[in-house]
Amino acid sequence: MYKISIVFLDREFEHDIYELIRAFYPECEIDISGETAEKCDLCFRIEKQDQSCLIYYRNEQKHGIISAEFIQGQSSDALLSCTEDAHALRKENKDRVKYALYQLLVKLTGRTLPWGNLTGIRPAKLAMAMIESGMKNTEAAQEMRERYLVSPQKTALAVTIANREREILKDIDYENGYSLYVGIPFCPSICLYCSFSSYPLKQWKDRVDLYLDALCREMEAVSGMMRDRGRKLDTVYIGGGTPTTLEAEQLIRLFEALEENFGCEGLAEFTIEAGRPDSITREKLMAIRRFPVSRISVNPQTMNQATLDLIGRKHTVEETRQAFMLARECGFDNINMDLIVGLPGEDRIMVENTLREVKKMAPDSMTVHSLAVKRAARLNIFKDRYQEMTFENSQEIMDLTMKTAYEMEMGPYYLYRQKNMKGNFENVGYAKVDKAGIYNILIMEEKQPIIALGAGGSSKLVFNQGKRIERVENVKDVANYIARIDEMIERKRTGIETWL
Repeated sequence: MYKISIVFLDREFEHDIYELIRAFYPECEIDISGETAEKCDLCFRIEKQDQSCLIYYRNEQKHGIISAEFIQGQSSDALLSCTEDAHALRKENKDRVKYALYQLLVKLTGRTLPWGNLTGIRPAKLAMAMIESGMKNTEAAQEMRERYLVSPQKTALAVTIANREREILKDIDYENGYSLYVGIPFCPSICLYCSFSSYPLKQWKDRVDLYLDALCREMEAVSGMMRDRGRKLDTVYIGGGTPTTLEAEQLIRLFEALEENFGCEGLAEFTIEAGRPDSITREKLMAIRRFPVSRISVNPQTMNQATLDLIGRKHTVEETRQAFMLARECGFDNINMDLIVGLPGEDRIMVENTLREVKKMAPDSMTVHSLAVKRAARLNIFKDRYQEMTFENSQEIMDLTMKTAYEMEMGPYYLYRQKNMKGNFENVGYAKVDKAGIYNILIMEEKQPIIALGAGGSSKLVFNQGKRIERVENVKDVANYIARIDEMIERKRTGIETWL
């Protein structure tokens, strides 16, 4: 395997530099300790000197040391309003370093990245900040192309989504409102690529009620904290795991606790992930219909049976169709479907088949995920078992998903990126008019607090419309969450009292 070493004389931007190099060399082993510098095929030495960035690199295939220096880069009045501001200065310096490194990596590899030198996960948030600062759409697009070297196609996507997000969120109260995430961490089985805090229901079935006991206690405590501060609940999102692994009576208990503690009438949005088709029954859907749920997801990921079997989805393609039609029969008029492109063994023809089958069902929104294999996923942990698998994603495939979305009268409304995404692409949500997922935008744009309940919940306490964010974490392990629920509540209390 090709080995790369990075030697930092100033580690201030270590994470961004590492992520950018890895984007160009995704399959390579990268060492940031500096200890293997003399043994690696390619070594980068990063220096930062006042306003400049000096990058040395040694390429064993060409021998010798080559020095590359890229300095200034353009300042942006919109993003750098005061050069004496420490945060703004740090951002300016980071942008210079990334600009310099990106130019060098393009020369070394002979290729560019669709998102340029951006290493963060929220490109639309960047575009929105530019527009809200007073930039015209054309000016924001030019800034993204010239400062961040984003491709024209991705620039247009980010600016388009930023404008649609602004329209969708125009009535949301950022200062006095908040959103709620409720985590149900159980699944029928664990998918090969999954890195979430998910637990096989078969092994945890006898402890689900104990989990709900703890979750209801956290609900009661948090609702009082937010009520005392005059906060209004805007959106609720029940995710997982797979929330519909709960039995119908357990779902009713969950919803009744939410209504009792928070009041769910008048919400801008109330979503539950029905998720896995093999967890959906008429009884469960009718239980959900008793409450003011406005949006659900039925997630096939793929409509190719061979792939479903490979990745550990214990359901059939036909069960996906049946679950979707059952949801329609039960009266749900806002149904999302999640797809993943870049799954092992899937090529363009197989993605076309998935899109064709989804189009027949005519969901109200569709979220297209580019496969991202994180460290905690079985696909990564046991990668020696799966080394012969092929993972294909390309701009052609991403264009195909967009074309199909447009044919279904859907437009893009939010996007985000993740580490280790195949092809360095993005996840995009498409929706028909008035069917966009409001919570999805709020979690990405970080404009209001989002309180997360349950095992693995990560609350975001947002100040001044996202200029400062503090996190409050719950433990991920279900048994620990149940045993330490009083501690989880006190973490919330301390965070909310301190920061809100």
